Amino acid sequence: MLTLIAIWAASPVAARADDARINRGNDPFLHVSSAVAGCVAPRGPFETEQEWLDEAHYRIERGNSCWIAGRCRLSNSYDYDKEIAESVTRRLNSLNASMQWREKTSLWLTIQRRFIYLDGCVARDFDKSGFVSALGETADVEKVIDRTTRRP
Repeated sequence: MLTLIAIWAASPVAARADDARINRGNDPFLHVSSAVAGCVAPRGPFETEQEWLDEAHYRIERGNSCWIAGRCRLSNSYDYDKEIAESVTRRLNSLNASMQWREKTSLWLTIQRRFIYLDGCVARDFDKSGFVSALGETADVEKVIDRTTRRP
C-alpha cells in the first residue's frame, strides 16, 4: 500500500493537484463590470499550494500587525474582508449614479486585509482617480491599490 501512495505522490496527477490555483485564503474576489472589450481577467487571489505556503508567515504577520499596533478593532485584518465586500458592493451601486463606472470599465476587485486591489480596464474618458478615491471611502478600507489600465 505504501508503494502505491509513493507512486501516486510522484505522479504528474499529484503534482497538478498541488499546482492547482485556488482561492486558499477565501479572499473576496468580485467581477463588477464588463464594458471594456478585450480586457483580460486578472489572476486574483488564486495561488498554488506552494505559493500559499511561501506566503503563510507574511500573511499571518500582516494580518495581525494592525491589531498589535492598536489600529484595528478585530485581531486580524483579513477578518474585515467579507464585511468590506458587502459594503463595497453597496458603495459601487451608489457611485454608479454619479460616475457611470459600469458603462466605462471592466473591473475585478480583490479584497485582502482591508486593501482593495482594483484590476481591469477603464475607458480613456473615465475619472479613474475620482473613482479610486470614492472607493477608498468605503467603511474599514485602509487603501485602494489601482492596477487598472486604459489599454486592454
